Amino acid sequence: MDFNLTSLSPVAENSDSMEHVKVLILGAGPAGLSAALYAARAELNPLVLTGNELGGQASLTYTIENYPGFPEGVGGSELGELFKKQAERFGARFEYDLASEVDLSSRPFRVKTYSREYTADSLIIATGASPNHLNIPGEELMVGRGVSYCATCDGWFFKEKKVVVVGGGDSALEEALFLTRFAKTVTIIHRRDALRAGAILQRRANEHEKIHFILDSVVTEVLGEEKVTGVNVKNVKTGEETVVETDGIFIFIGHTPNTQMFAGQLEMDGRGIIIADSLMHTSIPGVFAAGEVMDSTYRQVVTSAGMGAAAAIEATRFLEREEVR
Repeated sequence: MDFNLTSLSPVAENSDSMEHVKVLILGAGPAGLSAALYAARAELNPLVLTGNELGGQASLTYTIENYPGFPEGVGGSELGELFKKQAERFGARFEYDLASEVDLSSRPFRVKTYSREYTADSLIIATGASPNHLNIPGEELMVGRGVSYCATCDGWFFKEKKVVVVGGGDSALEEALFLTRFAKTVTIIHRRDALRAGAILQRRANEHEKIHFILDSVVTEVLGEEKVTGVNVKNVKTGEETVVETDGIFIFIGHTPNTQMFAGQLEMDGRGIIIADSLMHTSIPGVFAAGEVMDSTYRQVVTSAGMGAAAAIEATRFLEREEVR
């Protein structure tokens, strides 16, 4: 999920534009959509603030091959739409809006968006994570002019051109393989001497005639003026630097959780990942977290969906206990 979160201040009173809900879900990636389904089936009428993308980061994946029930694979955006349709069938509501401020100091919790304000008896945080940047000279300047973080979005623009992919995990190899549909050559640059991706992806990449590898190396600069013309590459073992000519650079070096909005309110680790227990409980009763905001280990569609379901079940139990009291 790609939320643009800002630092916060307490939400101001404005009864004319405020709506109260039992369960408010922030984010519409696999975790948020699964939470919406389970909360809706519990007849809690959940409201989902989708953020920028329905389906989250998964929606940018051309084909998801490891989600159960789809033996031929399924498009990321298609899977998101199916999740949404199923949740809506049981009464979940979706608002295409971004949370801008949150106040968790008391219940009901308060969430302000760019269009209105909400109060909620329980909150499920599934805001996902955003792509990491290399933070090297030329990177920010060339975004949209050859620098990209989404092969599905921009691959078409590189027909019969040379591209570089930075990274060695599953995402990097999945996107590299997707780019072979368009690009003349795809060069994967990875800082270690071995890739981290799964065996099947590694085999496919190694066997593909368009894909080449530069290992033990990092990109230190993006070159070009009006558009990307190359990258400066440094071998981390020898220190040798070379220029690799390329028309585009696709960067897949992990993600940072979208949790800035909750800083100072929820317990987090040094990376900004929300600390939650095995039941998705955060440090504040009634606030639950699911998906990549609290998971730095698995980061899979199927595990995020499972966490979303668990968060909704726990939110249901929490509200039931509160009602009894």
